[in-house]
Amino acid sequence: MDHLYAMSLDLNALLRDWPFEPGMLKVRKVTGVDGREKLQMRIDLGVLQMELTGRPDGMRPHGCESLLSYHQNRAALAKAAGNEYELSAEECSELQQEGIQYYHRYVSLFQLNDYAGVIRDTQRNLDLFSFVDEHSQREEFVWNFQQFRPYVLMMNTRAKASLLLNDGKFAEAMREIESGRDAIVEFFQKSNFPELVSKSSEIAFLDEWLEEVSEKRPRSKLEIMQREMESAIAKELYERAAELRDAIKMLKASK
Repeated sequence: MDHLYAMSLDLNALLRDWPFEPGMLKVRKVTGVDGREKLQMRIDLGVLQMELTGRPDGMRPHGCESLLSYHQNRAALAKAAGNEYELSAEECSELQQEGIQYYHRYVSLFQLNDYAGVIRDTQRNLDLFSFVDEHSQREEFVWNFQQFRPYVLMMNTRAKASLLLNDGKFAEAMREIESGRDAIVEFFQKSNFPELVSKSSEIAFLDEWLEEVSEKRPRSKLEIMQREMESAIAKELYERAAELRDAIKMLKASK
């Protein structure tokens, strides 16, 4: 009996059926024994399993949805009483560990194109960074969180813009990408490391993606003609450029 029980705890069969592949993020949704969907991420030594809502590990610290919400409630009570609320080093460490859980979940959800979930969890971690910034006087503690803000802003932007692109809203998606990029630039400029603007992989990614989305954006007849005219001028096809210029004037006049 003990042998059978021990065998039931062995994960090898599960891991063999879903092998780890270096360099590839493998995630899936499964139905738990409680009948609810769970999120799984394959890692080299096993599987991370997460709840899809609430705290990823399913815990409710101090009866709250998360440690962050617990501290937010306490900070609000302290403020109402006219007191300051200061996070200890241990509390910052606990909040950081909790933030990592949400990180694992949102990168998994992004892989599954669950953009609404990504927006929710990235915004939650951005709120965490701001909360620690407000309630810790130790600059090194604050930077332990804020150093990840550019990445989380990028993921938040990717999810928001992806939802818009799925609806064919190219112009709105481009504005969202620009807004996210600007938020990262502003963060670096206000930090102690403004020189990182030119080195940021997040900014570079969003710039490249913006250009890609712009190229794929459906063009109006007027835009197509304007691009053709610019191309004709570049190729010194001036007669063709003049024809296009006249056609553009006529099109604008007819509107």
